[in-house]
Parts: sequence; C-alpha cells; structure tokens
Amino acid sequence: MITFYFIAMIQWEDFEKIDIRAGTIIEAIPFTKAIKPAYQLKIDFGTLGIKQSSAQITGLYTPEALRGVQVVAIINFPAKQIANFMSECLVLGVYGKEDKVVLLHPGMPVPDGAKIG
Repeated sequence: MITFYFIAMIQWEDFEKIDIRAGTIIEAIPFTKAIKPAYQLKIDFGTLGIKQSSAQITGLYTPEALRGVQVVAIINFPAKQIANFMSECLVLGVYGKEDKVVLLHPGMPVPDGAKIG
C-alpha cells in the first residue's frame, strides 16, 4: 500500500528566516520537572553566546555522552518556558526506531556558531 503525504511548500524567504547554527553541548543534566523524560542542555554557540534547551533525547544519550558533542539547533525561536526552565533554542534530531531521537550534528568539527545553510 502506498501512502501519500501532503507537503506544504515554502518560499526561499521563509527558509531564510530560520537561523540554524552549530554549537557544542557544554552541560547536560536530567530535567526532573519535565513531564516527558528530557535533559537540560547548555550549548555554546561561540560569539552568539551560550543558550539553554530542553531536549527529549534520553532514549539514546546519557548526560556524560552529550558533553562536548556538536549539535545543530534553531536559535531564533522565542524562548519557551517548560516547567521552571526557559528553553532558548531547538536542538534538531531525527525520530528513529521506537521514536527515539537521533541528534543532527556536523560530520566533522566546525566553529561553534557556524551557520547552517
């Protein structure tokens, strides 16, 4: 059986509004007040500063394994309060088996804050 999905098309100008950057996780701790299992991350985006994010990535990663890992994140969403925590960026990943998130990351080291395009 073939399933068809409708994909909403966007204009190039829409894509240009999204600021996607590479950053390095400098801290990861369990987010005990989150409804779904998550970590509180601090991510270094170089000259753009350090931002924090709540990430539901506990299925495949431990806090220890995340420290020093470069990730890809959208940094120009408004901050979002999750319980007692302000999430300032959206870390990107792919839903894999059993809906466990696999983080997107550069294939080789890049400067923190490097723009994705």
